[in-house]
Amino acid sequence: MRIISGKYRGRTITPPRNLRARPTTDFAKENLFNVLGNLVDFEECDILDLFSGTGSISYEFASREARSVTSVEINSVHHNFIRNTARELDFDNFYAVKANVFLYLKSCAKQFDIIFSDAPYDLEGSAEVISLVFERNLLREDGFLIFEHSKEYDFSEHEKFWQQRSYGSVQFSFFKK
Repeated sequence: MRIISGKYRGRTITPPRNLRARPTTDFAKENLFNVLGNLVDFEECDILDLFSGTGSISYEFASREARSVTSVEINSVHHNFIRNTARELDFDNFYAVKANVFLYLKSCAKQFDIIFSDAPYDLEGSAEVISLVFERNLLREDGFLIFEHSKEYDFSEHEKFWQQRSYGSVQFSFFKK
């Protein structure tokens, strides 16, 4: 796994073997950040990364010097890896939170410019994230929710759906406030 761009461009991060996450592919990640780079100024963004897994997406935002990155992961091994990696990279304004994503969203009082969700593809009820984000008003004006999912899902009928991007087997559905 590598950081695509920003301050730590090209940096390789090797998760321990006991991490069971499915990181977003470098191909999909690179294309996603190319799209986002044309839409936002990362340095002006507060980011929320849900189901962080290895932390790959969080590191990309932090490397691009986002104003703040909050990385939420429930698995202790994954959370510790994310927290330790962020510390090693000396990221400022990086917050690794060990929590259940759904409970976190229900109690979160902060708004974000970008919320990224990469739940395990087989996690039942993962799309509830979309509802919670909008019910709890967690996006700032002009903010985006990016929901990564398999080809089996289609959110184009959702009232807040904006666009979908497809990169191989990885789908990103974008939602706007």
